[in-house]
Amino acid sequence: MRGMMRVSMVAVLALALSGCFGGGEKEQEYNKSAQQWYDAIQRSIGSGDLEKADKQYLSLRSEHMGSALLPTAMLALAMAHMDEEEYLLANYYLDEYLKKYGGGLRGDYARFLKLKASFLGIHDINKDQKLVADTLSQCQSYLRSRSGSRYAPLVRTMVVRLQMAQYLLDRDIAHLYDRLGKEKGAEIYRKKAEKFIYKPEQIDDPATGFISALNPFD
Repeated sequence: MRGMMRVSMVAVLALALSGCFGGGEKEQEYNKSAQQWYDAIQRSIGSGDLEKADKQYLSLRSEHMGSALLPTAMLALAMAHMDEEEYLLANYYLDEYLKKYGGGLRGDYARFLKLKASFLGIHDINKDQKLVADTLSQCQSYLRSRSGSRYAPLVRTMVVRLQMAQYLLDRDIAHLYDRLGKEKGAEIYRKKAEKFIYKPEQIDDPATGFISALNPFD
C-alpha cells in the first residue's frame, strides 16, 4: 500500500514541526513569501509530487508561522494524501490542524476528514479489528457531540457499515471457534453478534473486499 511505503515521512514531519529537524533539505529553496510557498505547494499537489509538497509545507511553516495560509495548506495536503491512500500522513496534517485551528466549520470538516481517513484505512476486517472498533467508537462520539453537523448523515452511514463489519467479524470468529471445538469462545462471539441491531438477513456477505462492499464514499 502506498501509504505504508511512506510511513517514515510522518516521523520526519513530526520532527520538523517540533523544531527538531536540523538544517532542512540542502537543495531546499528558502526566503519566499507565504503566498509563494503556498502556490508552490498547490503546484506540487497538482503535479502529484506530494513529497515535494510536504517539504514546501515545512518551509512555509518555518518561515511564516503565523500565516493565514497555513490552515488551508494543511487541509489541502491532508486531502491530497487521502487521495493517494496515505492515511497516516493525512491524519498527521489533520491532527496538526485541529491542534491549532479546531474551531468553526473548518474544524468540523477536519474532524470529519479524520473519521473518513480512519474508515478508508480499513482494508481487511480480520487484520484491522482494532481499527474497526476504534473508528466505530470515534464516529459514535462525533455524533453524540455534533449531531447537527452537516457531515452527520455521512458519519451515521459510516457507523451502520462499521456495525455491519463488526457483526460479520464476530459471526465469523464464532464459526471458527465452532470448527475448532472451542465452545466457550464460540459462545462469547455468538453473543456479541446477537447484539447486532439489524437483522442478519439484511446483510449480503461482501463478494469482494470490505471497502468495496461497505464504502459510503464511492
